[in-house]
Amino acid sequence: MITAEAIVRLHDQYPGLADAPVAPFVIDGTAFDTDAAPVVMGVVNLSRDSTYRESIAISTESAVRKARLQMVEGAHVIDIGAESSRADASRVDARGQIERLVPVIEQCRESSVPVSVESYEPDVVRACLSAGAGVLNLTGSDPNDEMLALAGEAGASVVMCYVPGTHVRDGSPFTIHDDPIPPLIDYFGPRIERARALGVMSLALDPGLGFFYGAAISPREKYLHQAQVLLHSFRLRELGRPVCQIMPHAFDLFEERYRLGEPFFTVLARLGGVGVFRVHEVPDVARVLSAMGELST
Repeated sequence: MITAEAIVRLHDQYPGLADAPVAPFVIDGTAFDTDAAPVVMGVVNLSRDSTYRESIAISTESAVRKARLQMVEGAHVIDIGAESSRADASRVDARGQIERLVPVIEQCRESSVPVSVESYEPDVVRACLSAGAGVLNLTGSDPNDEMLALAGEAGASVVMCYVPGTHVRDGSPFTIHDDPIPPLIDYFGPRIERARALGVMSLALDPGLGFFYGAAISPREKYLHQAQVLLHSFRLRELGRPVCQIMPHAFDLFEERYRLGEPFFTVLARLGGVGVFRVHEVPDVARVLSAMGELST
């Protein structure tokens, strides 16, 4: 059961980590202190296979409209992807992704909308950073030196995702650990150092809660794991970087009211020390974060 006493005991078990300093997250030259003011990352999907139907844009014009609307609703940056991470989704090659992504990025930049691009393909990353993306949402694990170097050269920030396999869509099984944090620290630690060596100055850590878990993991196991990681996110602060989490929607908890999922998990995430919130329900999440900030003063 999630209670105030349980959260206090959790923080007492790991003294000092909840207040451990983390570096700012930079978006287009603006540095955000994510403890003082969390970053809201809205999502626009250019693939019709994407799970969250409300995020799907059916054209360049639709994508730009959605991006501009999310900025008005409280987003700080818009994460755009051209290929769904669903296991049964159609694959889109690098050329196809570039053809979808670049016009959206260019038009967003013309409207002063900061853009994050989600990819694990070097050619896609190169084209999107050249088009003006200021954040790379890196969903590949190895090899990624080329993409990190591209981000470093462009002065872009990186959201580094925990990926069990080579990239998020290769179907590698996801393992749920009794304590999920030590494997995440082991994964991110050397990769942070490598990113710094390749010129990446601004970095956020994404434990990969929104990716495919495999058929062996039940929906209940998945959302219990997601809640645990959100509440334990402060333990990753020992790595000195803000934590970026996608907010789950947990259909099996909320059913037809699934759009309540992201605002609900936002509360757990903020209590757990998350600084960057990747969400589809931008206005509700932005309001929840604003209210939590107001009530904490």
